[in-house]
Amino acid sequence: MPLPAAAFTSSLDTKIDSESVSLNIRSGPGTDKSVVGSLNDDDSISVECQLWGEHIEGTQRSSPFWNRIGGGRFIADAYVAWSPSRPVVPWCSSSGPTHSRVTAGTGLNVRSGPGTEHSVVAQASDGSPVEVTCLTWGSEAAGSYVWMRIGEGRYVSAVYVGWSSGIPWIPWCGQDAAVAAHGGTAGFISSSAEAARESQRQHKVPASVTLAQAILESGWGRSTLTRDDHNYFGMKCFGSPGPLAIGCRNYATHECSGQNCWSTHDDFRSYRSTKDSYVDHGRQLSSMSRYAEAMKHAGDPDRFAREVHAAGYATSPAYADKLIELMRQYNLYQYDVPVA
Repeated sequence: MPLPAAAFTSSLDTKIDSESVSLNIRSGPGTDKSVVGSLNDDDSISVECQLWGEHIEGTQRSSPFWNRIGGGRFIADAYVAWSPSRPVVPWCSSSGPTHSRVTAGTGLNVRSGPGTEHSVVAQASDGSPVEVTCLTWGSEAAGSYVWMRIGEGRYVSAVYVGWSSGIPWIPWCGQDAAVAAHGGTAGFISSSAEAARESQRQHKVPASVTLAQAILESGWGRSTLTRDDHNYFGMKCFGSPGPLAIGCRNYATHECSGQNCWSTHDDFRSYRSTKDSYVDHGRQLSSMSRYAEAMKHAGDPDRFAREVHAAGYATSPAYADKLIELMRQYNLYQYDVPVA
């Protein structure tokens, strides 16, 4: 059975429904991004493409989608009055709208799940458009484990999908919306403290160290890795996502050897939610043999931080000192759970 063509359209004209109040236009897909303009109720707009961002409860729907309306300007889809229903909106790449097409060279099998072990449910001809809704991790195909969902119960290997104008950022299937950092340092600590304490209850990793690592690794929750992929600790993939992450995504990063540091790229774990990131962090520190010495000092957060660093958690030569400085400056020790 051939696959139905995706109904892409070049003109996406619609209106705003903000219930007589002005709607902020943002510089990115979230309320943590700067306001660059505003729209009035019933104003007409032309949507170029969509991004995955902060979840917004609006007048029309509850949605994590944001629409680019030109010139680096974005509005929450939750306030867009599509008629009669929301059309297929192309994803945004760094250069603008981008459309996905099959680039297999021959017909491409569409499978019922993310892997060649799943049954073939359709065929997509070379060059045919497909609507990619999300990513999922599956079995290896042509050197990649990333699959794309192109409809209910329909998956194709990402290797055989090309983009007309740059590769967009696409969420993993079932992934929570992007997290917008609000409330400054106090807000981040307050929102993260219980997750860190629960990690200590389960895995005995001091909550003070967990919080300091989250602050340092995520830039107070503002890094793209944290905001979009819910990775608070810079956890890498090393070939697979592990038992809790839902995929691996490539990000720019820095590595150091002694006093020499350089820019590079690496694969980092993508999580379904913030909670999963904290759970995975505690699980790794408590279960990996390289951190066994650190776990012997779970009742001494400062010593724990130095042992984690010595075991190779981070390559920065000042990593442990920075953790301890954060723990002292913000009195993160107050969140530690008494060790039995």
